[in-house]
This record gives sequence, C-alpha cells and structure tokens, in this order.
Amino acid sequence: MKKINITSEIIECSNEELDPKDKELVKSAENFLDHAYAPYSKFSVSAVVLLDNGIILNGTNQENAAYPSGLCAERTTIFYANSLYPNNKILTLAISAKYEGEIVKNPITPCGACRQVILETEKRFASPIKIILAGKNKCFIINSIKDLLPLSFDDEFFE
Repeated sequence: MKKINITSEIIECSNEELDPKDKELVKSAENFLDHAYAPYSKFSVSAVVLLDNGIILNGTNQENAAYPSGLCAERTTIFYANSLYPNNKILTLAISAKYEGEIVKNPITPCGACRQVILETEKRFASPIKIILAGKNKCFIINSIKDLLPLSFDDEFFE
C-alpha cells in the first residue's frame, strides 16, 4: 500500500488585487448576471471567457422546470466559445454569481460536470485555463482545472 498526497494551488485575493484584465473579466461577469434565466433557484451565475484572439464571450446559467434540462453558465459559455471559435483556446474563465439579486459574498466553484468540460477544453488545446472565481468579499485564482479536479477522467484511460 502506498499513500499519495495530492496538492492544489489556489490563490485567494481581494477583488482589488486582481490585475486590470482580470478585473475587467470579473466586472463583465457581474454585469452579465441579469442575463441568467434562474426563475426557480434565484441563483444566477455568469461565466466569461477570454480567448487567445482577444475576444471576450459571456454566458449564463439557464434553468428549466425539469431541473436536469438546465445548463450551467460555465458549460453554456465554453460550448458557445468552442462553437463560434473552434480553433481558439480559452485563456481565462471568470465566474460570478448572485442569489436573490445580491452578488454572493464568497466565490462559487464549478460543479463536477463543468469541471469535466473545462478539463476536456484544456486537453483539447493542450493549454491550462486560468479560472477566476469571484465573490463580493474575495476571489480565488486557479491556474488549471486540475487543481479542482486532481484525479480526473480523460482520454488517457482509452489507451
């Protein structure tokens, strides 16, 4: 038997400590929150991606009365980016949320399905995606989804 230690690197900072480009992405995510369709949970999520061609795209969560039929903001945004710009990698993903009209105090993290899609996108372009999770009180910066999904399932299992 062997013990394996897994470590993740997550940077915590105030919103003011973000670099100017990251602040712009977080602000864009916050401004786009009103585009979410969240009539049931009242929990709106917005995701913004910066592509390597400089284009910024926004997306939001989309709920449905049949809950499994909805889609998270992260996947909506990534699928949108990959559809419009299939040859451009995502450099940064910023995520913001609000509940009942107020931006959440602490950052939220992507669900498991979204983590898997982010992982697939990193693998597809052989490039890590910087993830900024923004709350009212602080932000988390993650340099790769592998820090949130350390024992991940990917194409290496098909070999």
